[in-house]
Amino acid sequence: MAELVSTRGAAQRVLAATSISYTVVLLDASIVNVALERIGHTLGSNVAGLQWIINAYTLSFASLLMTGGTLGDRLGARNVYLAGLAIFTLASAVCGLAPDLGTLTIARALQGIGSAMLVPCSLALINDAYPAPSERAAAVSVWMGCGGVAMASGPLAGGLLIHLAGWRSIFFINVPIGVIGLWLTLLVDRTAPSRKRHFDLWGQLAVIVALGTLIAVLIEGPVLGWRSAPIRAGAVTSGVAWAVFFVVEARARNPMLPLQFFRNALFAGSTFVSMASAFVFYGMLFTFSLYYQHLRGYSALDTGLAFLPMTGMVAVGGLLSSRLVKRLGSMPSMCIAFGFYAAGAIGMMFSTANSPYALAVVPLLAIGMASGFISPAATSPALGTVDKGRAGVAAAVLNSARQSGSALGVAIFGTLISMVNAFETAMTVILGIVVALSLMAALVWWGTSRAVRAGCVASG
Repeated sequence: MAELVSTRGAAQRVLAATSISYTVVLLDASIVNVALERIGHTLGSNVAGLQWIINAYTLSFASLLMTGGTLGDRLGARNVYLAGLAIFTLASAVCGLAPDLGTLTIARALQGIGSAMLVPCSLALINDAYPAPSERAAAVSVWMGCGGVAMASGPLAGGLLIHLAGWRSIFFINVPIGVIGLWLTLLVDRTAPSRKRHFDLWGQLAVIVALGTLIAVLIEGPVLGWRSAPIRAGAVTSGVAWAVFFVVEARARNPMLPLQFFRNALFAGSTFVSMASAFVFYGMLFTFSLYYQHLRGYSALDTGLAFLPMTGMVAVGGLLSSRLVKRLGSMPSMCIAFGFYAAGAIGMMFSTANSPYALAVVPLLAIGMASGFISPAATSPALGTVDKGRAGVAAAVLNSARQSGSALGVAIFGTLISMVNAFETAMTVILGIVVALSLMAALVWWGTSRAVRAGCVASG
């Protein structure tokens, strides 16, 4: 009995430590948006600089996420988790102290590196601590629930912190939380390295160059000029790096991105809709943050409150996702969710600098509901297409797709804002893109579902 209690206590410490880290990572992903106006004013940044503040984090997170899981397997999940949380915590302190935009951008990239190390290792630690499937499912639900609460409360929490203590406080708040997470993790038993996964060095380098130069071209194009030598060189470099990446992954024995996953229509469709959803949601989060603060003159706190219907519905959509899929089926429910995105974007077209805020509430609710629903609804069927032993790699691919979509959304929408003089005109174009991409994603999922159904009939 004493041994059972001890085992349960150790598992609970693992869950507490990993939940704290996941909370602070997702909190950081959403909290920074409401600080953009204050940061830009303090550090003298233009729209391109604000894009880098968001995307420096997202890029390093997306590029290194799959490698973070590999390092956990080779060096021990607990060791890599501790290192990642320590890097994230120290980087947060540097963000808070940053005297200029360059320092802040580098520190944000370090935060992303820490997140890429600790997030996949969090799941590995939970998997080891809860061997029973039912208990593991409950633990993962708690872990994801904490992330959902963080995502929902991020803009409001950021607004309150900025109102009370300035924009630097949104980074300093990570430090005590990170220290608590480190202390709890030190109480967790060490995990033995499995060394099952190969470190794909050339694939990793290629994807960093490919994704990094692509985002740099999109962000700096309006600043330097689309025909300037650096932008042309960046575009060529990105194209070559993407080609090298796919060649390396096709030939590698143990690639970081197993291309055979995409031979399955359901996995390929799930990856596309996950990426499209992140592109739309985080691109609009960036755009709406500038809209409320630049165009409507809202304070950081007011902006956080304005986002509450959207971010609050993200958590609600996640909770209702599995129930709606069971009741309506995967194909119609996913298409309806992307329809919510499109309807929300159309509704926001009627929200102007002088219109009442109430006009935006229903569209924001629809956007948040769609985002919360799509992520788990796309993840579950994708993981069901691979062997259990490769589920971790598949989950990393999906998470990387989401982070890449987020980075591209912020980069492309920010570029449009920089290129179009009138903000309201740029926002209308952005919302039109959201409508078109949402309808395209719905069609892709409809076609995916038909292909899967036809395959099942043929095999039957």
